[in-house]
Amino acid sequence: MNELRALEPDFWRAPSAHNTQPWTLTYAGDGAAVGWDPSRALPVSDPTGRDLRLSLGAFVECCLIVCADAGLRIAFRPDPGPLRVGFLYAAAEPYRTPFTTADVRARAANRGEYHPGRLPDEVASALDGMRRMPCRDLADLLHAADLNQFGDPEVTRELAAWLRLTRRHRRYLLDGLTDRALALSRAKALGLRASLALYPALRPLGLPRLLAGAARGLLDYDGDVLVLAGAVGEEVELGRVLMRHWLTLSRLGYTTHPLSQIIDCDGTREALARRLGVAEPPTLQHVARVGRPKTPAPPSARTRT
Repeated sequence: MNELRALEPDFWRAPSAHNTQPWTLTYAGDGAAVGWDPSRALPVSDPTGRDLRLSLGAFVECCLIVCADAGLRIAFRPDPGPLRVGFLYAAAEPYRTPFTTADVRARAANRGEYHPGRLPDEVASALDGMRRMPCRDLADLLHAADLNQFGDPEVTRELAAWLRLTRRHRRYLLDGLTDRALALSRAKALGLRASLALYPALRPLGLPRLLAGAARGLLDYDGDVLVLAGAVGEEVELGRVLMRHWLTLSRLGYTTHPLSQIIDCDGTREALARRLGVAEPPTLQHVARVGRPKTPAPPSARTRT
C-alpha cells in the first residue's frame, strides 16, 4: 500500500466542516479502512454526525479520483463500524471518473464576495439532488441561523477552537478556518478574536447579534444558493455526490461557500423545507451559496500531522 500512502497529500484535499480534516486511513493487506478521528469531530454543532459523514464521503471520492488518475485500481466498499465507514480495496478496474488530481487540487471554497449572476439552467439541472434558491430569498434565514449559532455558548466555543485568526497560531498551516479563508481583513480578524475572548462577558450585552450582523449582507445580491436533499443515513454517498458537484462547478469557474448553519438550527431548517416544498426537513443535508468569486480563494495548506 505504499502507492496509496504516496497519494495521501491529495486525499487530504477533501473538504470538511470547519476544515477539521477528520479522516483516517488504516492500512491492512492490500487495502485501507476509511474512518475518522473523534477528536476532529464536532459533537456540539454536528451532533448527528451529518457533516462528518458528508466529509467522509467527499474524502472517499477524492481518494478514488486521485487513485484512478495515478493508474491504481482502487474501489470503495461501504462497511460501517466503530469509527469506520468502509474500505478502499484493490479492484479489477480503475474507478471510472471524468475528474483528475488536477481538478481535486484546483477546487476551493471561497467566502469572499461573488459577482452577481445566477447559475445557467443547464448547469443547475445537471447537479442531481440539488435545489436552488435566489440568495436574497434566504437572507432572513441565514441571519436567524447565525443568531442561533452565536447565541449558543457551546457552539460558539467549538467554532472558536477551530478558528486560526492570526498567523502566529501554532496550527495556522495545518487545519481549521484561517482569517484568510474567512476573507477577513487583519482588523476584522483582530476584532473577532477579541470578541470571542470576551464572549462570556459580552454575550448578555448583545454580542451574538453583533457577530450575526457581520454577515447580514452576505446574500444581498443576485446569486444562487444550492441545497442538497437526500435520505437520512445516506450521508457518505451524498458526500461523494457533493464532491462530484463541487468539481463540476470548479471546472466551470464557480466556487461555493457552505452555509449549513441554516439547517443546523431546527427553526430555520423547517422554514427552508417549507420554502422548498420538502416534506421532511431532516433530508436537507447541505446548503451553500455558489458563484464566480471576485477574488481567488487563498491557497489552503493541507498538511496533516
